[in-house]
Amino acid sequence: MNDQYVLPTYGRAPFDAARGEGSYLFDTEGRTYVDFCAGIATCSLGHCNPVVVKALTEQAQTLMHCSNLYGIPGQARLAELIVEKLIGIPGRVFFCNSGAEGNEGIIKTARRFGHRRPAADGSPRYEIITFDKSFHGRTLGTLAATGQEKVQVEFDPLLTGFKYAQFNDLDSVCAAISPVTCGIMLEAVQGEGGVNPATPEFLRGVAELCKEHDLMLMIDEVQCGVGRCGATMGWKSICPEIVPDLVSCAKGIGGGFPIGCFWVNNRSIDEQGTPLSSIMGPGSHGSTYGGTPLACAVSYAVVNEVLEQGLAERAARLGEVIKTTVEGWNLPCVETVRGQGLLRGVGLRKGAFTVPAGQTPASHVNNLCREAGLLACPAGPDTLRLIPALNVPEETLAEGLEILRRVLEKL
Repeated sequence: MNDQYVLPTYGRAPFDAARGEGSYLFDTEGRTYVDFCAGIATCSLGHCNPVVVKALTEQAQTLMHCSNLYGIPGQARLAELIVEKLIGIPGRVFFCNSGAEGNEGIIKTARRFGHRRPAADGSPRYEIITFDKSFHGRTLGTLAATGQEKVQVEFDPLLTGFKYAQFNDLDSVCAAISPVTCGIMLEAVQGEGGVNPATPEFLRGVAELCKEHDLMLMIDEVQCGVGRCGATMGWKSICPEIVPDLVSCAKGIGGGFPIGCFWVNNRSIDEQGTPLSSIMGPGSHGSTYGGTPLACAVSYAVVNEVLEQGLAERAARLGEVIKTTVEGWNLPCVETVRGQGLLRGVGLRKGAFTVPAGQTPASHVNNLCREAGLLACPAGPDTLRLIPALNVPEETLAEGLEILRRVLEKL
């Protein structure tokens, strides 16, 4: 790729993507790759899926964009599908364009809640507890929410009002709660931070703390939602009985087309029966491109296909295939296989192999995999992330795992 006119914000692999078909990606030199990256968990139905292409082309010939000042029937149709079938809890949806935007939306909603339900002395509650190794986006607000210093370097001063607790450590959460805390924000499975699932006990404990202290339970489902972790939403694959207040979605909800959203619970927040979802009224939030007819048509087709084809259940089954297969190799370089469904992290044992200068174990193994014909991606310094399409053919899954085995054995 000629980067003369493109900012160098990405550490790009040394090849140019030309086209994709299902779970395969092809470069401009004609080389074929088994794709276990899937646009970083975005191409949930693989590349150029006929269902997605059909929805895109048909809607593009009808109406691509109009202002949110007018009614958009596709938004209502998609929102109903999300509320009834993905979330399964009464609420309302706001549409945006990305996961970071979705997370900005739940942060804003939590802060408004903190104004409507202030501290005992009447001062607004604004503080949100997030977690170490979390990742919530790259806007200034979501950078501040992210518990990783490496992505925050030289972007200070960051937005104030965030405290970081230890993931899967309920005592650290209890210690972080203050009179101005308004919410607790977490990923059911941390993706960028190393593919770290929350334990059921931890999720239940956080939900109980939110009820006890009148806090918003905020779940970032950007990477782990929409069937990826073996249930319609990531938290449901771990602790289905909890009821969040705010949920963000993106990535897999569009199958490669840019769309994000956030959901707000309809539950009452006061004695008058005011629904939480009503506090974000006209003028409180907006997006020029959020929920266009084109984006909603594509997203509806993607979500409907995930549901109708039982791809969440399939992801749960194939995720176990990945785990048992990799563990069954008994390779000294593999320490563990973490994750849920088809969001899996191969934990690499420190010191088990030589790593070139300037690389991490994960980036080194990722480069070796690419050279061998397998696309994956690192998740932190010591974890290789495997996130194939939810409909990856089983023979393609086996093909990719065989490439991985050969790479790891050579280490």
